[in-house]
Amino acid sequence: MTSATTSRARGHALLFAHDALTHVELTHIEKRVENWIRFGHEAQEQILDRRRRIFSFRPGSVFAFVRWAANDFGTIASRIDILRAVAPGERCQTVPFVRPGAEILLRVAGWPKVEQMLRHIDVVEEAGIDACAVAPDHWRHVGNRLNAGEPPRAYTMARHRAWLRRREIVP
Repeated sequence: MTSATTSRARGHALLFAHDALTHVELTHIEKRVENWIRFGHEAQEQILDRRRRIFSFRPGSVFAFVRWAANDFGTIASRIDILRAVAPGERCQTVPFVRPGAEILLRVAGWPKVEQMLRHIDVVEEAGIDACAVAPDHWRHVGNRLNAGEPPRAYTMARHRAWLRRREIVP
């Protein structure tokens, strides 16, 4: 099978084959599909067309990727993933629209839980903490608690300072 579509797809994949960045394809089709980055420090942005763009993240970067889709009857999917971009050759999990993949720190599905998660991120940022710098263990904790139907612990400045000190002694 060497159709034009297949060769274009292969060419597009080869474009990213030797790239150290993690690429996230974002789509925005009003009231149908909305994929966006809630937080993260992108290294590059590429605009594909008026509805699609690609954000690229350096290895080790943490970002939140929100996906929402609807049809004529309402919301059919909503999800938030907090991901860590990986270096070439590093193990990773596959995530839709993320190439080559990423380390999943948090995965929450369903609008009530996604909404709780967005509020949790707001609280962290209101405390003056960059959500990208939060301890990865905290995001895992929050995801596990929300998926179990329990409220997560707050991420305080004291916890954040402890994480930063721990990171200094254990690279």
